[in-house]
Amino acid sequence: MARSCPHQPPVPSPAERARATAVRASGASLIAGPLEGCDPEEGGRVTPVLHHVPASGAATLQLAADHPLVTLTRTREYLPVMLELTDTAPLPVRQPVRGLVWVAGRVRVLPTRVARRAALRIAADSADERLLDVGHSDVLLRMDPGSVVLSDAEGTGTFTPAEVAAAAPDPFVSCGDSWLSHLALAHGSLLTGLARHLPPALRRPEHTLVPLGVDRLGLRLRVETDRGDHDVRIGFSTPVVCSRMLGAEVRRLAELSPAAPAHHPAAER
Repeated sequence: MARSCPHQPPVPSPAERARATAVRASGASLIAGPLEGCDPEEGGRVTPVLHHVPASGAATLQLAADHPLVTLTRTREYLPVMLELTDTAPLPVRQPVRGLVWVAGRVRVLPTRVARRAALRIAADSADERLLDVGHSDVLLRMDPGSVVLSDAEGTGTFTPAEVAAAAPDPFVSCGDSWLSHLALAHGSLLTGLARHLPPALRRPEHTLVPLGVDRLGLRLRVETDRGDHDVRIGFSTPVVCSRMLGAEVRRLAELSPAAPAHHPAAER
């Protein structure tokens, strides 16, 4: 995970970033210590069939009904675990991890009737055919979170679940990655215009430029060079709250002279 320059435009608060990272994360692992019947080299790290994380952090995790972790959880009321959530870049880069969130808490197996209702709610939010196995070959575990830790390019933070749930939602948490992919694949001229705001040492044709992240306050670009990777944040002139405002602001930045002081481009790290 490349680090950004500490002297950069404003970023969302750590709690906001923790909320967005947890909800957006494409990868999840449960860590519960060594488990009988599991590969000892995994160290108790279990990858769920599917995970769903709401703003509260009370994650729902789908596992095979005969998984050793499920068997262990059934023997006690609650099982202490750590949930690791990994947010990765939507486009190919050398260091794809944009952020990590760790949620410490405990899990319990949901009764079949409750699990099926939960699966329907999850499907309404994000349809996935794997949810059809809930109540048959698979079960759902519910995690009761106790603490949340964030690590991303802007810094780190530790929070209570209530602090994360109370943070402002990211307006681009569900559509930002597809927007970034579209920017890179269909709007090369805009990306070229944005490149003018990079620090001079990074404005070289041999460097690879990839849009890495977007939020209401700015856009983050990844510059891959033969000497390493650099994240540069370009701030927006005003917070954006919808795709229409986002498109207009990016076009403004692409056309704006880099000498203009409107958005404080980050320097090379």
